[in-house]
Amino acid sequence: MGEIQEVQLQIKCQESKEVSAAKTGSEEPTSTSPTKASKDYNWWLRVTVYAFLLISGQSVATLLGELYYDKGGNSKWMATFVQSAGFPVLFIPLIVVRVYLTPPTSSTTTITTKYSPSVSTLALLYLSLGVLIAGNGMLYSYGLLYLPVSTYSLLCATQLVFNAIFSFFINSQKFTAFIFNSLILLTLAVVLLAVNTDPSDSKTVSGGKYAIGFICTLSASAGYSLLLSLTQLSFEKVIKKETISAVLEMSISTSVVSTCTCLVGLFASGDWRRLKNELNEYGEGGVSYVMTLVWIAVTWQVSSVGILGLVFEASSLFSNVISTLGLPIVPIFSVIFFHDTLNGVKIVAMLLSLWGFVSYIYQHYLDDCKAKETNKHS
Repeated sequence: MGEIQEVQLQIKCQESKEVSAAKTGSEEPTSTSPTKASKDYNWWLRVTVYAFLLISGQSVATLLGELYYDKGGNSKWMATFVQSAGFPVLFIPLIVVRVYLTPPTSSTTTITTKYSPSVSTLALLYLSLGVLIAGNGMLYSYGLLYLPVSTYSLLCATQLVFNAIFSFFINSQKFTAFIFNSLILLTLAVVLLAVNTDPSDSKTVSGGKYAIGFICTLSASAGYSLLLSLTQLSFEKVIKKETISAVLEMSISTSVVSTCTCLVGLFASGDWRRLKNELNEYGEGGVSYVMTLVWIAVTWQVSSVGILGLVFEASSLFSNVISTLGLPIVPIFSVIFFHDTLNGVKIVAMLLSLWGFVSYIYQHYLDDCKAKETNKHS
């Protein structure tokens, strides 16, 4: 009789444990869902911050670059040099991140591995990307010199088309109807600019120089897109450590290489001899000349952090889409500050660019909803 009671007691204890486990299991999704929501919120917060850095830095740097040329600046090597020379300002956030953030537990860490690339591998990577940045910056300098800032900015929208092509072959980017729609709209916007050029809007340069500026800007857009795709590939295959610290380290390292490359070009071309006259003859004075170049350098670094941050938080194509979003802002401010013309063709091209951006963002929204639905049923 005592043995029967003992068996019954064991059965009741076992049932009690199973009920407790069932309750715990039913409560787990509720307890983990806030964590999942918190991660989503943190991701969107980081993306928003990086997007703001990219759009604001890119817009201000482009406008200041136009101001440099508009007031008498003419050195293409100097204009290219300042696009990367502001890297010392990034040491401040890098030190803050390393002192106050621990990478293994930081919410910004998306990939953590014990793999560490060799010094020679990183040196070759940063050297290649840095030289590509310098060459691409020179092409952009030619474009900004020979084109009005509104035409220049809208031509830069082609970088999204090039990026989609490079992403398909390099990053295995999948295409959908909305992405194709975005590419077609942006292509149409560029075609409108190409076939409806207003001679009075060509900065009083010859037709040949205008064509050079047009071609250089398109080439720079292609180079910029290739750079983003290679950067994404580098994060995935070489660095394998996607943190804020990694973003800042890459931005600083590639900027150092690009700056040194531009210095070599500046002295090899003899352009440095004309800088003193350029300083003295600058329309707003020497102090304004120096401050313009300094702030161009700083804002391009701000933009660089935003670009790289979006690449590892999302993708190179997403980073390029955000960059394209900032392009219509520049022509509006160029009308206000530089009295640039904004005719009907440019307005239509601007609207097509915005439409293309919205189309891509909607595809990202659909992908996000699909991912949440899959996680919900898994």
